[in-house]
Amino acid sequence: MLQGHFIDTLLNPIYRDKGNTIYNIWVYFRGITAPVFFTISGLVFAYLLLRAYAKGDEKPRIKKGLFRGLLLIVIGYSLRINVFSWLSGYFSSYFFVIDVLQCIGLSLILLVGLHLVFKKHSYIFSIVLFTLGCLCFVSEPLYRNLNLDSITPIIGNYMSKSNGSVFTILPWFGYSAFGAFLSTVFFRHVHRNKFKVSTIITFFVIGYVLIYHSSWILIELYGITDIELLKRSADYNYLFTRLGNVLILFGVFYSLEHFLKQSIIARIGEKTLSIYVIHFILLYGSFTGYGIKRFLNKSLDPYEAIGGAILFMVVVCIISFHYAKTNAFLYNLIRKTIDKLKK
Repeated sequence: MLQGHFIDTLLNPIYRDKGNTIYNIWVYFRGITAPVFFTISGLVFAYLLLRAYAKGDEKPRIKKGLFRGLLLIVIGYSLRINVFSWLSGYFSSYFFVIDVLQCIGLSLILLVGLHLVFKKHSYIFSIVLFTLGCLCFVSEPLYRNLNLDSITPIIGNYMSKSNGSVFTILPWFGYSAFGAFLSTVFFRHVHRNKFKVSTIITFFVIGYVLIYHSSWILIELYGITDIELLKRSADYNYLFTRLGNVLILFGVFYSLEHFLKQSIIARIGEKTLSIYVIHFILLYGSFTGYGIKRFLNKSLDPYEAIGGAILFMVVVCIISFHYAKTNAFLYNLIRKTIDKLKK
């Protein structure tokens, strides 16, 4: 995410050569970032809900989940604030643009609702999540160019990119739904013998099928059902392909689980929210309007962009490790502050 945002924001357009193999590889792997974010958030969040329900202690987890969902939405909006512009009396509609945090926050809230409805029926819950994921992806042609200018941006921007939203709840909730579906599978079977080996193999096999054959499967289903939407989905099939990328990545990391548990990657995973907020402030100039983008926007050559991206990653991680607390600390601090205000 860090290097992807840095290079995409600052690389001079003359170097964005689609005929360059290295550039194409970078673009391809950059496209995996958001699907991983959404899928793993759905997987972890739903798994914690299932575990809390099994222990008979789900109410605190549900309350905590709803709070985190709302907090992510609030933080997502706050990162669009330009204090100096507001003080001068200028308010930009840029504030209402929806990004990844708002969509993940809303996805968590939706997963809580689905959990409350289907928590007593585990297998039905799995089927519903899997079906929702498929419907979000297959129906993408219906809302790809959706324009909701007649609706207030506060609501419309969650569904339409016409006003500049980077992400919309559809189709991205589909990845969270698939992640939650995986959590139900893990929760039911993780303690079985050879579960890890079979799961890793399944990740690689299904990932490969989705990457290279999901369009063919959609076309075949179109031939059987004559549903035009399946054909349209196959013609621009990036969602199932990216899900395949995610599963391959899950397979790799699950294979290396033993080596990663106490690694720097695990420590970074405790500070993902802090890292996201810090990088947004430094790169895009949240709150002040003065970020790296303001001074170097689309001006770097490839060597400068790569070197700068490495330095940027190091600086952001150093700040997050030495000057920011863990995500859990931030959540608890904000929750305590809200409780005091209520009193």
